[in-house]
Amino acid sequence: MDQFVVRPLFGDGAVAWYTPTNVTLWLALTALAAIALLVMGTRGRAIVPNRAQSVAEMAYGLVYKMIEDIAGKDGLRYFPYVLTLFMFVVFANLLGLVPMAFTVTSHIAVTGVLALAVFFGVTIIGFVKNGAHFLDLFWVRSAPLAVRPILAVIEVISYFVRPLSLSIRLAGNMIAGHAVIKVFAGFAAIAAVAPIAIVAVIGMYAFEVLVAFVQAYVFTILTCVYLKDALHPSH
Repeated sequence: MDQFVVRPLFGDGAVAWYTPTNVTLWLALTALAAIALLVMGTRGRAIVPNRAQSVAEMAYGLVYKMIEDIAGKDGLRYFPYVLTLFMFVVFANLLGLVPMAFTVTSHIAVTGVLALAVFFGVTIIGFVKNGAHFLDLFWVRSAPLAVRPILAVIEVISYFVRPLSLSIRLAGNMIAGHAVIKVFAGFAAIAAVAPIAIVAVIGMYAFEVLVAFVQAYVFTILTCVYLKDALHPSH
């Protein structure tokens, strides 16, 4: 599990809050990669797009349609943030697959901040847009009156568990995939099982590329669901 250890970039001293670390480096590279694709890759605005512009346009269209379908037209004003979130997570996941890289989304400290930003953001939006009516989200009017208080307690608990589930799901998947690849790579040093281990590593690596996209998609689509609840809290 030493591939997930946070280390200072310079020297071997203790890591403080101001110490540049491998996490700092790969967070910066993730942000630069997203900027390079969305800003530099589309600056030509060609009618016949190049590869970078095509990828950027596909990402743009995917997130735009996702927000429109789930949160409705009202949710499109938050499109820039949701697109930024999607691109950050997908690039963080993919860059973590580069040999000798560091997977920043394997740390709860990173995924937790992303999840809390979504949680507090949609909660603030909910109260700003709906006032006290935002609390209708927890009151299931379609249920019989006798069970509504019980359902309200369940809804409140599930609401406050959202940032925990968002962060753990993403970090857990990143840790598990990389750990399995590392295990198979260890078996590759044993001559008797080396061919099988190498095939397994290649297969897991391809699977992890898919997981990198899927987890970014899941994180984003759940953000859109939470945004829909904030904009339209009534059951």
